[in-house]
Parts: sequence; C-alpha cells; structure tokens
Amino acid sequence: MVHKVMEPSLSVATPAPCDASCFLDIEVPVNQSVAHAELIASFKRAEADAAHKFGLIKAVAKKGPKAIQVAVETAAKAAKRRDSYAKKLDALGVGPQGLSGAQPK
Repeated sequence: MVHKVMEPSLSVATPAPCDASCFLDIEVPVNQSVAHAELIASFKRAEADAAHKFGLIKAVAKKGPKAIQVAVETAAKAAKRRDSYAKKLDALGVGPQGLSGAQPK
C-alpha cells in the first residue's frame, strides 16, 4: 500500500496504515438478484422433479400396489419441496406463477 506524504503546511492527518485484517470487519451485502436467481433455479428444478415423479406413478401402475404407494409418497415429497420453494419466492415478492404457470398449494 502506498502512502502519500502530506505537506507539513496542511492540517489533514494521513490515515493509519491498514493491513488485510482491517477489511474483515466490513459487511458486504449479498447481491439480491443473485439470491433470487438461485432460488428461482431451485424452484424450477423442484418443479421439474415433481412433474417427473408424478409421471412415474403411471409408469409403475403395472407393478402393483406397493410400487404405486412408493411412487405416490415420492411424488408427494417432491411436490412439498416445490411448494416450499414457491412459498419462499412468494415471500420475496417473486411469485412463482410467472415462472412457469405453477400455482403453489
């Protein structure tokens, strides 16, 4: 770090030298648009996963009631994750309705 030498006639004091540790106390706000983008991406992945899991219910229908039960439970968990992300987006004022036409429960 380069310090300028002030002229003695000026009454302005030079700041104290600062090493790397003095920057640790500075709070840097998280970029909100990045946080929103990550949450939107998570919502879209959860939405696609839920749609896929609901599609699997039809695919396992021929395998018997136990397979159907497992597929229904898995689809319900995926829908719960999707709805959780939708709720978080809604709390931030970024409604998931405009993202893909999905309506949270």
